[in-house]
Amino acid sequence: MTDPDAPPLWTGTAPPPRRVDPGLYVVSTPIGNLRDITLRALDVLAAADLVLAEDTRVSARLLTAYGIRTRLERCDDHAAERAIPEVLERLEAGQVVALVSDAGTPLVSDPGYPVVRAAVAADLPVFPIPGASSLLAALTGAGLPSDRVLFAGFLPARSGARRTALEALKAPGQTVVVFESGPRLAASLADMAAVLGPREAVVARELTKLHETWVRGPLDQLARDPRCQSPKGEMVIVIGPAAEAPADAATLDQALGAELADRSVSEAAARVAESLGLPRKQVYRRALELSGR
Repeated sequence: MTDPDAPPLWTGTAPPPRRVDPGLYVVSTPIGNLRDITLRALDVLAAADLVLAEDTRVSARLLTAYGIRTRLERCDDHAAERAIPEVLERLEAGQVVALVSDAGTPLVSDPGYPVVRAAVAADLPVFPIPGASSLLAALTGAGLPSDRVLFAGFLPARSGARRTALEALKAPGQTVVVFESGPRLAASLADMAAVLGPREAVVARELTKLHETWVRGPLDQLARDPRCQSPKGEMVIVIGPAAEAPADAATLDQALGAELADRSVSEAAARVAESLGLPRKQVYRRALELSGR
């Protein structure tokens, strides 16, 4: 017997729409280009009994573009707590409630967290509907390391507090992603350069829109770049990891001494060269010296 709840098998054609079960749906919406909406997001928005929106005027344009007439209610930073009783009541009654922000993935520096938290605490179903995200769009287009990433959201508006926040982001080996507004961009980049040093960085603006712009270079150069002087809109800044200082002679000898205790010269040299990021020939020569060969 076929399980009616099992996902459809791939047949070479797009799967048909599935029933939208009751629950709270956290729906990602386009960050600029309206065609970046997913088919599943449209299914949920059309089936919803209520859509909670950061700004109903913005979300109304999206729904109208796709012929969806679902009821909209505001759910910004001020209205989220007030929305909770109605949301819980609707979810307990078996309805579908969708949560959207003005653009991108809700809760990523956007309102809605109290509503999701309340639904989770009440043991009511919450479903994420993935889609557009300026964070991931900037990260994947930046051309900087993405295997270890720290997302820091919006930095403080004042320089002193911003520099203090940046001090906490100095750990080596990680790419840092932050959001910033146009009027603060140049000053923020200057503070980043002062605290983090001349790291490679990318400023992404108007992602997925007609005037999408990417500005690349060291932080100090970006702070002076004319394109980063109070541009319109909100930016995503991707900051590459700090260059790690090469290991000194004492560190090399200590590492080799530990490895040579129970490994051959060649194996010890290979392991230490990889762990310290040093040329294998250089490490092998030093391993020979330490082993007395």
